[in-house]
Amino acid sequence: MKKVLENKYGYFSENFREYVIDDPRTPRPWFNYIWNESYGGLISHTGGGFSFLDTPRDNRLTRMRYNCLPWDRPGRYVIVKDAETNEYWSLSWAPTIDREYKMYECRHGQGYTKIKTEYADIEGEITYFVPRDINAEIWRVKLTNKSKVKKSLEIYSFTELMMGNALNDIINQPNDKHFTDIKFNKDHETLVCTRRYWVLNKKVSVAQPNIDWKYNLLFTQTLPVSGFDGSLDKFIGRWRSEANPETIETGKMNNTEITAGDPVAALQSKIQIDPGESIDYAVIMAVHPKEEGDPFKGLNWGELKKIKFIDQKFDELNSYWDNYIGIVKVETPDEKFNVMSNVWNKYQSAVTFDMARNSGYYHGGLLFGTGMRDQFQDIIGEVIVNPDRVRARLLNALRFQLKDGSTLHNFFKITEWGEKTNHSDTPLWISFGLIEYLNETGDFSILDETVTYYDEGEGTVYEHMARSLDFAISATTERGMPKIMNGDWNDTLDHIGPKGKGETVWGAFFLAYALRKTFELLKHRNDDAALERWQNAYSQLEKVVNEHCWDGEWYLRAFRDNGESVGSNKHKQGKIFLNAQTWSVISGLAPKERADKALNSCKEYLTTPYGMQIVSPSYTEVEDNIGLISRCVPGKKENGAVFNHASSWFVMAAILNNDADGAYEIYSKMLPPNSAKNIDKYETEPYVFAEYVTSPDHETENQASHSWLTGTAVWMYRIGLDHILGLKTGLKGITIQPSIPSHWKEFKVSREFRGKTISVNVKNPKGVNSNIESIIINGMRSESNFIDVDQFDSKEISVEIVLG
Repeated sequence: MKKVLENKYGYFSENFREYVIDDPRTPRPWFNYIWNESYGGLISHTGGGFSFLDTPRDNRLTRMRYNCLPWDRPGRYVIVKDAETNEYWSLSWAPTIDREYKMYECRHGQGYTKIKTEYADIEGEITYFVPRDINAEIWRVKLTNKSKVKKSLEIYSFTELMMGNALNDIINQPNDKHFTDIKFNKDHETLVCTRRYWVLNKKVSVAQPNIDWKYNLLFTQTLPVSGFDGSLDKFIGRWRSEANPETIETGKMNNTEITAGDPVAALQSKIQIDPGESIDYAVIMAVHPKEEGDPFKGLNWGELKKIKFIDQKFDELNSYWDNYIGIVKVETPDEKFNVMSNVWNKYQSAVTFDMARNSGYYHGGLLFGTGMRDQFQDIIGEVIVNPDRVRARLLNALRFQLKDGSTLHNFFKITEWGEKTNHSDTPLWISFGLIEYLNETGDFSILDETVTYYDEGEGTVYEHMARSLDFAISATTERGMPKIMNGDWNDTLDHIGPKGKGETVWGAFFLAYALRKTFELLKHRNDDAALERWQNAYSQLEKVVNEHCWDGEWYLRAFRDNGESVGSNKHKQGKIFLNAQTWSVISGLAPKERADKALNSCKEYLTTPYGMQIVSPSYTEVEDNIGLISRCVPGKKENGAVFNHASSWFVMAAILNNDADGAYEIYSKMLPPNSAKNIDKYETEPYVFAEYVTSPDHETENQASHSWLTGTAVWMYRIGLDHILGLKTGLKGITIQPSIPSHWKEFKVSREFRGKTISVNVKNPKGVNSNIESIIINGMRSESNFIDVDQFDSKEISVEIVLG
C-alpha cells in the first residue's frame, strides 16, 4: 500500500482514511476520538485518553492524569502474559513501553483506532470504537499465535474508573473516593460499578449536594472470566504502576469488590492458543441509567457480547463515516489539499462540533464547557451532513441568551450553568450561525421556533437574533465604536476596557460583518424597519472606523479606556494585529486602497513559514492596561503565535480582495502536512490542525500545541470549499466562483446541497485565478454562475466551467 505524505513516525493510508503510526515514540501522544451523540472518548496511539457521558467535567467515566510521567496515563489496556515464561506485555505498547516489540502499528480512522503489535510470537490487534447507537465502548481484540508451539496465555483487561465529577476528583479525591461501589455479577461475568454520591455543583464549591450518580457502568469481556478486581490499590499493588501490576506478575487476582477506595475495572481470563490459531474476543464498557432498571436487559447484554453483533456495529460505524466523508469530494493538483479536504479537515470539524473546546488532551474537559462563540462557528462543518443535528444544537444554545440580547460566554451540559463574562463579540456569533444554517438548508421555519431566554421570558429565534444585534449596537461608545468590555474574540485583550470606555476596532468590523450578513434575510422577511436600522448602523461603523482607526499602513486594533491606541506603528510592541486587517476586508468596510495596504502590511510583518502571525512584534514587556496577552510568552498563543484560526481569516480576506495566489500560499503553509514537516519540532498530530504554531519570536519556533479542538478546522474546511473551490451557499441557492492558485490547471469538486448533488469540473488553460469564461450546466450553456437547485428536476447537477 502506498504511504502518503510519510514522516518518521507515520503516514496517511492510500485512500487518506487512516493515519498510520509505525513508531510509537512520537513527540507527544497522538490522539483520535471515539464517540456517538452521548458517549465520548479520546484515544491515543498507545491506548491512553479518557471516556465520558455527555460532558467530560461532570460525568467522567475513566481517569486521565494531567501532566503525568510517563505521558498519557492511565488508559484502556489489555495485557497478555505468557504463563510459561511469565513475560507480559500490552497490546497497545503502553504501559509496557520498555519491551522490544517485533512490530507496532496504530491506525487512527474515523471513529475508531486500531493498534497492532507483535511480541513473543503473539500478534495482537485491538480496535477501539463506540457504536453509533449504544452508550458503550468496545475493545475488539484478535490474538494470533505465530509460533510453532501451543501457548498458554493470561489476559488482563483493565481501565481506571472515575465515575462522576472530574474536577472534584482532582481537588477532593481523598474524600471523593468514599462513595464507590463495585460488585461482580457472576451470572454475566461482569463488573457492575457505580457511585452513591455525585457532585454537580455549578462551580468549585464546598457545598455537598445529596445526589446519587444515576448510572451503572458495566465492564466485561467475552472470554470466560477467571478473576477480577475493583480495587485499584489491590490490583496494582504498592509502589507500582500500570506497567507492572502485582496481580499480573503473580497471576492471582484478588477478586475485590469495593465500597470505597480508588476504583479499577480489571478482569482476567486464561486461554490456550494453538500454533497458527487466532482467537477473537471483545472487552465492553457500557453505561446504563439506574432509573431504567436492569442494565443487562436494558443494554441487551447477551447480544452485545456476541462478536458477530459487535462486528455488525463496527460495520455500521464505518458506513456512517463513508457517507459523512462522501458528501463532499475534492480532486485537485495538490495532494495535501486533497488529504485534508476529503477526509481529515471534515473529520476534525465533526469532532469540534461534538467536543467543542472541552474534551481533549490540551483542553482537559474541566473548565470551558461549551463556548457560545465556538458553538455557532462549529456548526458550519456539520451542517452540510447533519442539518437536523445542527438545528437542534442552535435551538439549545439560544437558551443561554439573556432577554436583553447578551449571552453567557459558555455553558455546561447537565448543570445547564455558565458564565457571563461580557466578551463583546459573543452575542454576534448567533446571527452568524443562524445565517449559515439558513444558507445551507433554506429552512426558514427555524426562525419561528420559540426559545426561552436564560433569565426570563421567551422569544422566537428571529427575535433572539434581532436582540443579539441590537444589544451589540447599543453597547457602543459616544462616537459609535463597540465597547470591548472584558475582551473580544481575542480573550487576552482583557484589560483594555475595564472602565467601560475601551473600544474594539476588530469588534467594529465584526459587528458590521454580522449586520451585513443579515441583509438578504431581512429583505426575504420584508422586515424593512430592521433593515433600515441595521444598514444605518453599518454605514455609521464604516464612517467611524475610517475616520478614527486608520494608522497609515494598517488599521488599529483597539482603544484603551484612556483613549490610547493599541496596534499602532508608533508602539514598540504589538504594532500590527492580524484580525483588524483581515476583517476590515471581510466586513466590506475598508476602501480598496486601504484593504490593499492592510493586507500587504500583513504580508510584510506577519508572514511566517507556517502561516500568519497574530500580532507583531510580540509583547516582551507587561502592559497592565492591555491584558493577559502581554504576560504570555512571546511567540506563543495570542502573543505572536501563528494562531491558525486568525490565519485562516487572512486567506478569506485575501480571496475577497482578489489575491487568490497570496491566499493559497498561506492556506498551503497552514496545512498540517506542511507546517509539520519538521515533526520533532512540531510535535502534535500531523493530520489535524493545532490551535497555534510557535512563531519565530520564540526559541521553540514551529512547535504546535492545542491540537484538534480549534475553530481553525471548520474555517479552513469552508474557506477551501466555499472560497477556493468556490461553492458558496446562500439563502436562495449556490454560487460557483472559484478563486484558485493560477498554477492549478483543473480541479473537480462535488457536494450535496438541499437534496441534489452538484458536480463541478473546472478547467484553467490560461492559468488565471477566477475569471469564468464559460459555464455549462447539465449540458446547457449558462450566463450565470448561480444555481437555484429547486429549478432542477434531476438529482444530479453537472457543471462544466472554463476559466480564462
